Amino acid sequence: MRFVALAAIAGTALLGACSNEPKYEFAEGACYFVATPDNAPPRLQKIADDQPQLEQCAARLEEMRLRFLRMGGSNQEIAGAYQGRFIFVDREGVKIGKSLTGSRFFAMARTGDGRLAIPGAIQRDETGRPIAIAADPAAK
Repeated sequence: MRFVALAAIAGTALLGACSNEPKYEFAEGACYFVATPDNAPPRLQKIADDQPQLEQCAARLEEMRLRFLRMGGSNQEIAGAYQGRFIFVDREGVKIGKSLTGSRFFAMARTGDGRLAIPGAIQRDETGRPIAIAADPAAK
């Protein structure tokens, strides 16, 4: 009897793990903006082709975010996608994830002057605040 109850709980957990998120087609090297219209599922809009890396796509999304803000927009976060990964750009930096609603992992941080850089390349003061990009160790 206990085995049946455990099997039912495990089956329910597995069904709950299934995602209702729409499936998207990604073209190689294409960078997408994730548009989220009111009461409609998110859709992808291509903003750039021939992007060699995720970081270049993140840079295109950052350009778009800044243009929106300069035109009077108030949305601090913008979402995009590149080859099956979702990119989230905001005031703190860039995060990536496998889905729009799942976990996000930190990919790039803001330097003291607002640029984006790989977190290990950023020098920080004693409080942890970024102050500059670290010098190239080979140049010393």
